[in-house]
Amino acid sequence: MKFAWLCSHESYQPEELVTQAVAAEAAGFDAVFASDHFHPWVDDTSAAGFVWSWFGAVAARTEHVELATSVTAPLFHYHPGLIAQAAATVDRLSGGRFRLGVGTGEAINEGPLGFAFPGYKERAGRLSEAIEIMRRLLEGEKLTFEGAYYRTDRAKLYSPPTGEVPIWMAAGGEKSAAMAGREADGLIVSVKEPDEAKTKVIGPFREAAASDKTIVATRWCVLADTDEDAWRALSSMRGLRAPGRLEAVDPKDLRERADEMPRDEILGKYAVARSIDELVATYKPLVEEVGADYVSIQVASLDPLATIDLVGRSVLPALRASVTA
Repeated sequence: MKFAWLCSHESYQPEELVTQAVAAEAAGFDAVFASDHFHPWVDDTSAAGFVWSWFGAVAARTEHVELATSVTAPLFHYHPGLIAQAAATVDRLSGGRFRLGVGTGEAINEGPLGFAFPGYKERAGRLSEAIEIMRRLLEGEKLTFEGAYYRTDRAKLYSPPTGEVPIWMAAGGEKSAAMAGREADGLIVSVKEPDEAKTKVIGPFREAAASDKTIVATRWCVLADTDEDAWRALSSMRGLRAPGRLEAVDPKDLRERADEMPRDEILGKYAVARSIDELVATYKPLVEEVGADYVSIQVASLDPLATIDLVGRSVLPALRASVTA
């Protein structure tokens, strides 16, 4: 089992996240994951750097951690061929350390650039075509493709990856999980209740997969001594739980809606840890019950570098011990 630190591009400026990635490697993490956003979830205490430029800097500053998107959406403002090129370039710059996590996207990243955000059926159809295009390009094919949504004309990666680049797909329900099992190399699942995740997502994924495939389990957590500190730490992510998140285009709208809600209601949607023991307890079910191949640790705090060090010294050893117990 491997452990990843998530660098939240909605929360910190890219130069700060490069420092976090370097610190995560030094702290003993096996991987560094990164979100990919054009717009963040609020407009006041947030950021939204371009993850593909950032990966180049991180590849140059690290030596052995795996790198992965968690996740990118190659549907509208990205053509899947462009994402294949980006993935191959990061893979080369990192010496073969890149993994490509993809999903069906969010309106807040497409609408600002003038793209409509259709229902799930079309987005799933687009992602299915995108996975095929990206896989075939990453495998070295000169690809002419005529699909319902995308076309290529003798497209080829002339700077191909150094080896295989696995494609992991994010899923939150049975349909997406089954699609990930059929078409992707792995599953990314956000876990709040392990039994629910196993029944609704991991089970359908495994049933649809023809062989054993990678499972990446993620969970957001807030580390803070008090509710006031927890609220401050969560500030950049508070719009994620606001009404209308799926349709929103302007982070200002989500910020205003979130600030009209009781703080306890928003904090109640996240795991809040007050101590090392509580932080270990937050992630131990992903190790012991979910049986993930990767556990992505996503912790909001007032001092992320201190948190990375703390997790490396005290949390990762406890979680690794529970793997072998």
